[in-house]
Amino acid sequence: MKFIVIFGPPAVGKMTVGYELAKLTGFRLFHNHMTIELVLNFFDYEQPQFHTLVAEFRKRIFEEVAASDLTGLIFTFVWALELESEKTYIERICGIFREKGADIYFVELEAELPERLNRNVSEFRLLQKPSKQNVEQSRNQLLDSNEKYKLNSDGDFFYQENYLKINNTNLPSDETARRIVEEFGFNNVDVIAHG
Repeated sequence: MKFIVIFGPPAVGKMTVGYELAKLTGFRLFHNHMTIELVLNFFDYEQPQFHTLVAEFRKRIFEEVAASDLTGLIFTFVWALELESEKTYIERICGIFREKGADIYFVELEAELPERLNRNVSEFRLLQKPSKQNVEQSRNQLLDSNEKYKLNSDGDFFYQENYLKINNTNLPSDETARRIVEEFGFNNVDVIAHG
């Protein structure tokens, strides 16, 4: 079992790269909006029930996947690197997989702001993430998070083992995924079968 955390700022391409990586490896993709969009049917972001349910759904999915015979799971996450609570959260979910003997990998994506603003309104993103369809609000959230949080590392990422940082400003998602496969040696039977 391999657990891959793809992180970086909003609209950097985490979900799109995750889809391409899943195609190449046969791993399953769990992008963070899968739970967000579900829970938004019942509660708004600001409500405590929203955060409780998103966390619980994710935890249960992680537990079941980690205990399964699946070969891997790709999880995408916007990680405010300066917040200790977010590091603790990532450590907790990685712990679920480590307990079952999984290998953990971290992929950090970075792209220039103008490119991220373009990607923020891409058809694929808006289709997969209905809550982003108010493009003005989504743009404002992107710019706000860019100002408030440290969403990319500066050579100071917490874990250096099984870690890869890619600037994908001018890199197509399929090529970014190929680089991940090559870096981590995910060239197993699944890669051949799906490649």
